[in-house]
Amino acid sequence: MEVLDTSIASVALPHIAGNLSASVDEATWVLTSYLVANAIILPASGWFAQRFGRRNFLLFCIVVFTLSSFLCGAATSLGMILLARTLQGAGGGALQPLSQAILLESFPPAKRGTAMAIFALGVVVAPVLGPTLGGYLTDEYSWRWAFYINVPIGVLALFMVSRFVEDPPYIVNAKPGRFDGIGLGLLAIWLGALQIILDKGQEDDWFASNWIRWATAVMIVGFIVFLFHQLHDSAPIVNLRVFKNWNFTLGCVMMGLLGAIIYGIVTILPLFYQTVMGYSARAAGLAVSPRGVGAILIMPVVAFAASKLDSRWIIATGFAGLAGSAFWMSQLSLDISQWSLVTPIVMSGCAAGLVFVPLATTSMGTLRNEVIGNASGLYNLIRNVGASIGISVVNTMVSRRQQVHRAELSRYITDSGVVHGALRSLNGAFARTVDSQVASDRALTVLSNHLNRQAVVYSYVDDLRYMALVCVLCIPIAFMLRKVKPAKGAAGAAAH
Repeated sequence: MEVLDTSIASVALPHIAGNLSASVDEATWVLTSYLVANAIILPASGWFAQRFGRRNFLLFCIVVFTLSSFLCGAATSLGMILLARTLQGAGGGALQPLSQAILLESFPPAKRGTAMAIFALGVVVAPVLGPTLGGYLTDEYSWRWAFYINVPIGVLALFMVSRFVEDPPYIVNAKPGRFDGIGLGLLAIWLGALQIILDKGQEDDWFASNWIRWATAVMIVGFIVFLFHQLHDSAPIVNLRVFKNWNFTLGCVMMGLLGAIIYGIVTILPLFYQTVMGYSARAAGLAVSPRGVGAILIMPVVAFAASKLDSRWIIATGFAGLAGSAFWMSQLSLDISQWSLVTPIVMSGCAAGLVFVPLATTSMGTLRNEVIGNASGLYNLIRNVGASIGISVVNTMVSRRQQVHRAELSRYITDSGVVHGALRSLNGAFARTVDSQVASDRALTVLSNHLNRQAVVYSYVDDLRYMALVCVLCIPIAFMLRKVKPAKGAAGAAAH
């Protein structure tokens, strides 16, 4: 449910915006506020688990996640839902490393790879089911039920965790030391500034706006001070020295790019079906849902192949599949049906599944067990930041490239006999009911609207092709990783 909530609101954004008197651009904060809060809490989860007990902290996070889900559904303004989503992201952020640590300790090392592959199945499928479930609930009931649905499951999770989960002795006897509040504060400052820039940049014309330039300065200074503090503090909230490990550094780069691509596709496809094709939220969600089928089909293969094949080849194959599926989806046009992109969408689900677990295993495989927890938080943090950047970039490109393509298409109107013929036909049709001037205006309006729609389509095509290019660039990076055998506990960062 926590991973599902990263994308369940994507198809409901137009409804949320309309109901709360906000623009669609403003409503995208519903997605990104969750992601940034999720990212900020990740590095601190290990300290809180040691300080208060992992079981108690897990129960607290479930309570926060469940109550804030209810508040999201009950929101009466944009500010209220953004605050609730921030709390929901903070509560959900710690669920990732906590659940992975509990899972790993429940299985012997020989079975951890298979266990993590099954765990990853839910994680990979959840962002895909989000638009489908969100669309169904939005159309049949209300967008508010996309959040209310978490409440009964949260109550069940509280009962199950309190009944069956226990802390291991090393957690019970842990001495976490002092809490690096300054480090967490600096992390929140530069991540928050980054998120605001990403969310509002396109709306305020990026660096043409004074406040965007000031926010950028705050982000840069905050990031530099954060790095300095973490490298010189005796007990930093994030141990950045783990980046000395070659595999981990490359793995984080690739995971950040993968997060941007996955969430970029999850964001723009439902918007394309709704805003350009006029689909309902439910139909748009169903149109992108086959990716879950691909992830389900590939996970058993990944569980088997991870122990038999060089993980670098599996990762490279996954990125190649993502590149192919993104380029295939870029063939979209105004003539496509709801199911025209089923094959490439299924292919993208298979490809994503091929990347997640092998990339995490390879990234963590050369790290000592005692630093895996810190590395897992960083790894997921970078994935969240990549997702936020991806959502912002694809939305900006749709807007900017639409203007470029409209200008290009307009050049062919003045000297095109086909266009003049179409205008005469439209004029003739409208002239039957209105005078000639009104008929001419309406004909030009129809032509302008069609021109705008075609320009928007081309901007989505550009987005998908750029994402395909990024995937292609990741293929050689995969072979720069060192070949490793997964270390005990190395799968702990897998999947999310």
